[in-house]
Amino acid sequence: MTEALVQRFAAAYGRAPTGVWRAPGRVNLIGEHTDYNDGFVLPIAIPDAVFVAAAPRDDGRVRASSVQAEGDLDVVVATLAPGPDRGWSAYVSGVAWALAEAGVPVPGADLVVDGRVPLGAGLSSSAALECAVGAALADLAGAAIEPMALARLAQHAENDYVGAPTGLMDQVAAVLCSAGHALLFDVRSLETREVPFRPADAGLALLVIDTGVRHEHAGGEYGDRRRSCEAACRELGVASLRQLSDSGDLARVETLADDVLRRRARHVVTENERVLAACGALDAGDWKAFGAAMTASHASLRDDYEVSCAELDVAVDAALAQGALGARMTGGGFGGCAIALVPAATTDAVTAALAARYAERGWSGPVVRVCEPSAGAQRVR
Repeated sequence: MTEALVQRFAAAYGRAPTGVWRAPGRVNLIGEHTDYNDGFVLPIAIPDAVFVAAAPRDDGRVRASSVQAEGDLDVVVATLAPGPDRGWSAYVSGVAWALAEAGVPVPGADLVVDGRVPLGAGLSSSAALECAVGAALADLAGAAIEPMALARLAQHAENDYVGAPTGLMDQVAAVLCSAGHALLFDVRSLETREVPFRPADAGLALLVIDTGVRHEHAGGEYGDRRRSCEAACRELGVASLRQLSDSGDLARVETLADDVLRRRARHVVTENERVLAACGALDAGDWKAFGAAMTASHASLRDDYEVSCAELDVAVDAALAQGALGARMTGGGFGGCAIALVPAATTDAVTAALAARYAERGWSGPVVRVCEPSAGAQRVR
């Protein structure tokens, strides 16, 4: 894969790249829609990644092309500003803008992007792209940027250049996750802790179930949920819903007069509790308790936060009916992927059951695969 990308770069620009960088997508095991509420999340990095071949320029221009997508990028870093840019190249120019705004002397660069994270599947293809580009441009500039700082610059690009109001989890997972572990991330304090996550050692498998239903975070539904949480905070007089998680004061949430705000806030407060319980279960090797937390999370996302969809619900129900220890949607919702923790010996049976349940409804079968925790962003050549 890397060699083919190097050849593609040479064909496009008539020279060899200085290097190749990768950043992975992620699966969030539990802790959904908590990151922009200063809460807790528990992602793993996945093997699917975005690869970027790059070489510096000395004229301040950033040129980029994609193996998968049309539309090349050719911009001058000094003239970049948030605007109507859309599509994959906006994430590239947005990262260059964020780095330059932070004082990184981006010299310009030629880039070829090879994106191997499924788009719109809730696996954070955008953060993988941002972090791979950020790592490449920072290295080309000779800038030593700490991993957390790189993640925050990538989020800045997505929030303030692209215009998608996402939290920090995706970028942190892309940069800081490690193989064989989940990453407990406290968004408020920015503290992280590696939590062992090796289901295969217990005879289990984590299935990622891609429903084929696609979403777009820059659209309205995701932003509506964030604004609902902000409105709930104003009414409750707290800076973030995390404050209610810390105090265990779920009763205050129930005083909200608006039913929608009450249910949105209830999900966030209880989800933070589930993340910590899930980490405790993993530390203790209690996979049954961990699975129960996953399933409870899905119910809350479906009923209180209302970000699931029929395809996700069917995937979760079918996996549980086949003996999964736990299952839930993952990612921002409205489509994308579900995950299920199943006995490894039942993987084929679960996959067949999912295909049958989808066929009953006239839907194309989901794409199902086993996922192992992977490493975060790094230079690979």
